[in-house]
Amino acid sequence: MEIYRIIVGTAGHIDHGKSSLVRALTGIDPDRLIEEQERGMTIDLGFAPWSLPDGRRVGLVDVPGHERFVKNMVAGATGIDLVVLVVAADDGVMPQTREHLEIMTLLGLERGLIALTKIDLVDRELVAMASEDVRALVRGTFLEHAPILPLSTHTREGLAEFEAALARAIESVPPRLAEGPFRMPIQRVFSASGFGTIATGIPISGSLALGDRAEIQPLGRIGRVRGLQAYKEKVASVAAGHSSAVNLSDLDYRELHRGMVLCAPGAFESGDMFEARFQLGRNVPWPLRHLAEVRLHTGTAEVLGQVALLEGNVLEPGAETFVQLRLQEPVCAVAGDRFILRLASPMITLGGGVLLARSAFRIKRSRAGVLERLQQAEAALEDRDEALTLALEAPRDAAFSEAELARELGWSEEDLRERLARLAAEGRAIACAGGWLGAERVAVVERELEAALSAYYRRHPSRLWMDLRDLRSGTKATAVLFEAALERLRARQRIERRGTEVRDASRVVQLEPKLSARCDALAQALAADPFQPPDPAAFGAEHGWRPSEVAEALKALQDLGRVRIVNAELAFGAEAIERAAAEIRANIQRHGELAIPELRDSLGTSRKFLIPLLDYFDRTGLTIRQGARRILKSS
Repeated sequence: MEIYRIIVGTAGHIDHGKSSLVRALTGIDPDRLIEEQERGMTIDLGFAPWSLPDGRRVGLVDVPGHERFVKNMVAGATGIDLVVLVVAADDGVMPQTREHLEIMTLLGLERGLIALTKIDLVDRELVAMASEDVRALVRGTFLEHAPILPLSTHTREGLAEFEAALARAIESVPPRLAEGPFRMPIQRVFSASGFGTIATGIPISGSLALGDRAEIQPLGRIGRVRGLQAYKEKVASVAAGHSSAVNLSDLDYRELHRGMVLCAPGAFESGDMFEARFQLGRNVPWPLRHLAEVRLHTGTAEVLGQVALLEGNVLEPGAETFVQLRLQEPVCAVAGDRFILRLASPMITLGGGVLLARSAFRIKRSRAGVLERLQQAEAALEDRDEALTLALEAPRDAAFSEAELARELGWSEEDLRERLARLAAEGRAIACAGGWLGAERVAVVERELEAALSAYYRRHPSRLWMDLRDLRSGTKATAVLFEAALERLRARQRIERRGTEVRDASRVVQLEPKLSARCDALAQALAADPFQPPDPAAFGAEHGWRPSEVAEALKALQDLGRVRIVNAELAFGAEAIERAAAEIRANIQRHGELAIPELRDSLGTSRKFLIPLLDYFDRTGLTIRQGARRILKSS
């Protein structure tokens, strides 16, 4: 069996012949429920395969036409690629004809044709009048140029012509690509004797094979695929555009229901708040108010919630705006998914639109940049690189892992990695230890760091190096952004980094004469007896220096690399530090651990100076203490 991966759906008013048309085309009664067969009215969704002239199969979805079951109709519209609008010639255009057409338009359908049924019940003049009514109805919609095909399923008049037109229309629809992670909104769940839990639906992305693991969102439970059917035939795999039945182990059918999503494990997340672009229907009899109570329909889900208007308190009929949907239950959906909003009572369709992003918090309409960000998200629906860039620039404390990004965007990790590599080459994405960051977010922190360095130098004109802790306190950056910005500045030779200090790489300090003289005097004193140096404060007091002048000289000497400050009361010359480090390495290599008495003697010092010196080397990473022992950190 070869499947052409598109789905055809019916639409139209109750009793206009949708189910009869499916039955006439396929020989299958789509009304599977006993109640439907007894009442002669479609209540829930029906499915049947139809064969193209070359033998390929496509799926037909029959939807209910009664206004009480519009929610089922919307669930059935998930995954439809081409619609057959059914209008009975004896009734003409009716309320659900209009509502179904509006729903299909809001769901983004672009192709279809029109079946004018029951022509055997009226004369030719009424058929012509009904055709004119239908043509007037679809004017300005995606069906404006669709053919209107008169037929009778009772006499089969016009049926062959309809089948030929349907086959041509189907051939014009590109088949769905089985790309990305698997996602199938569940339309029906039941238990079959000897098989267990079975979920049916139309996959809208990816593929699923026997033996695969599959997750139920938002339930979060995972089962294994033990059987698959497409159009009631056993298959090894199903893909986007197939009408599918999935037999699942390790899952109780009583925990699953329509509105949930069967998907690749870890590939998608559910949420109870979404940002969206929404259009209120032109025929809605009143304006929509901020925080109105609504029913959201997306995929096969139906969830109560509120719609927060983000550009005013009232939306007039026919107008559109950005909104935030605040739901009472989580749903599994991604950017680009279409949705419908309806009122619970009276049961009318308000309008619909497209989801832009899942929200982590309630949006404050007064917050700067909200509308600009939503405009960017809307533009990114047509450009995957822009969508990825926007995701990377989202405010958060940590970097994004590839798995998180793939889950947020609904992409495969392979596609994501290719796009990340391209964005990194273009300088729009940055790899870091924790994952990935947006380049613009890092650039903002870079500018903050350079500004903080400049401000520090204005306050301390004699300084060269700045403590990293002081630098970070002057920014609002998280640790990840701070480190990424530092590394970028260092790579571009804008800064130099030395342990826990940083400096502007282009900075040159010319010490004023008095400070230069104090530095020379202090450096000479420290070098005179390298491992028993004088207390800098006492030395300064002997020469009549103020404590602040001593501190300034010490910091200037350290900036110039001539001195290392060990603690508040002790400093060593740089050459002494280098010699001590060499002695420590040799000592530990000889003994396997530091022999302190031997080191003390070789340096000609005492415990008063040696213990602070050893603590300094512990802090700077040369050595590490293990109880009473010291060894080289690298060992």
